[in-house]
Amino acid sequence: MDITVSLVRQLVAGQFPQWASLPVARVAWGGWDNRTFHLGSEMLVRLPSAEGYVPQVAKEHRWLPLLAPLLPLPIPAPLALGGPAEGYPWPWSVYGWLEGESALQNPPHDLTAFAKALADFLAALQGIDANGGPPPGVQNFFRGGPLTTYDSGTRQAIADLGGEIEAQAALEVWDTALSATWHGPPVWFHGDVAAGNLLVQGDCLSAVIDFGCAGVGDPACDLSIAWTLFSGQSCEAFRAALPLDEGTWARGRGWALWKALITLAEYRLSDEIKAAEARRVLAEVLGEKLL
Repeated sequence: MDITVSLVRQLVAGQFPQWASLPVARVAWGGWDNRTFHLGSEMLVRLPSAEGYVPQVAKEHRWLPLLAPLLPLPIPAPLALGGPAEGYPWPWSVYGWLEGESALQNPPHDLTAFAKALADFLAALQGIDANGGPPPGVQNFFRGGPLTTYDSGTRQAIADLGGEIEAQAALEVWDTALSATWHGPPVWFHGDVAAGNLLVQGDCLSAVIDFGCAGVGDPACDLSIAWTLFSGQSCEAFRAALPLDEGTWARGRGWALWKALITLAEYRLSDEIKAAEARRVLAEVLGEKLL
């Protein structure tokens, strides 16, 4: 979809005339699943960029207001739900603006303290009553479900990458993750705990955003950041603050491996920056001695 400032202005004016006079500007770091725009200084507009992301809109409107009071940090607050119009075919949302820069733009200097704060947030999220919450499925790309969903794709990526990676080590990590089956009750998970979804103010974690992949199930998918952002002391602090069993950490390592493999396989010839980051994460995952 070609989602422009002009389109957003028309949608807002047509459905929420009380905000029609507010300026609209594209957010520089607006994400992939949605296109994001400033609406005045205190709100933002998010519009799914493809049909596959549409189910996330209703899910966030239903569940985020219920989760927010039970969490130690701010999360997005839905303010209004828009509908198809002006040639745009899907529902869209207005949210309150959360101050801060993403940890991707502004990496915190004290990663250990940052890791502890994130672990505390995830522990609180996992402790919320999961009864009736959205299970893993197509709507969240099976986050919180078994890694077997991505088994064939992972093995194909390992084969495609050939001598570019430590293939045997990757297979061992993957097989260990697959064998560590989740037997616990479903718990809440975020589903996309990445640096771009963690806001920083004053070098501290200030908010967690983008719950489009959230649901209830296996929390291992939220642990991949132990390898994508943290290392050494910060990784140890993150792990110590989340009292999860060894099998869950093995699956978290599997999630990190899967994403790095498919990213490298897709971008190694077309995007040097994404490929380099995938190689860095692979080095962390395959060199990790935690397990």
